[in-house]
Amino acid sequence: MVAAGVVFSILNTALRVISLEMNPLVVQFLRYFCGLIVMLPFIMRVGLRAYSPKGLVGQLWRGAIHTAGMVLWYLALPHLTLADTTAIGFTGPIFVMIGAVLVFKEPMMWERWVSALIGFAGVIIVVGPKMSASGGFYDMIMLGSAPLFAISALITKALTKRDRPEVIVVWQCITIGLFSLPLAIPFWQWPTFNQWLFFLASGVLGSAGHYCVTQALRVADATASQSVKFLELIWMTALGFLVFADIPTSSTLIGGSVIVGATTWIARREARGRKPAVSPAAGRGDG
Repeated sequence: MVAAGVVFSILNTALRVISLEMNPLVVQFLRYFCGLIVMLPFIMRVGLRAYSPKGLVGQLWRGAIHTAGMVLWYLALPHLTLADTTAIGFTGPIFVMIGAVLVFKEPMMWERWVSALIGFAGVIIVVGPKMSASGGFYDMIMLGSAPLFAISALITKALTKRDRPEVIVVWQCITIGLFSLPLAIPFWQWPTFNQWLFFLASGVLGSAGHYCVTQALRVADATASQSVKFLELIWMTALGFLVFADIPTSSTLIGGSVIVGATTWIARREARGRKPAVSPAAGRGDG
């Protein structure tokens, strides 16, 4: 999940660059269309049958819900800094944790709740001053995408019980591309050669990031994997400064520090919980 955060931070930076040049709905379609294009060599190597999903209805539902979230996300992306975009998106793990407990009956240890709530407090510190101002319209649009992405993540968790991560990633590109195309047609413009290269690179990054997320959800509780997403604020703030000269506000830096503290704490707690006990035989070196 940490690797996914780094990959998505680079991807979101690239998408913000291109969304300043083209209509966001066209960008959304081309990003997933190119994601499917870069997966074609893997599909053709093993055959189409290997990528047939065992639950097509679930794939379609996930694609529809994720598409709705992406529409809101892309509409707000050109109008917000990368740090604020990421901070607002951090409300998503809260919805994922609640949904995982209610739907999958995952154990929700108190440490995870505390980490999530502290992280959420850090998000409020980041976005609070902007939400109270008159220009918070796009902040609310971005905020609306968070519960939709959380539902998508929970459906992904369910799909991992039947389908391999690479199958889920391929069908995500197919379904979101299909659902996004009608939205993009009214605003269509053909990309330049350089923009096509940009989209192909985005397809590689997006597929890699979603593979990491799906793999994490397959092997770990959805609740356990969410806290580390808060680290994305560091990568996005740095990239926003380097690429767009976005200067992080004091509230962003303070809130980010709170988020990093919560993430570090839960990571250490989880790591200690995974350490196996040393048996007396192991201590003696038997066998």
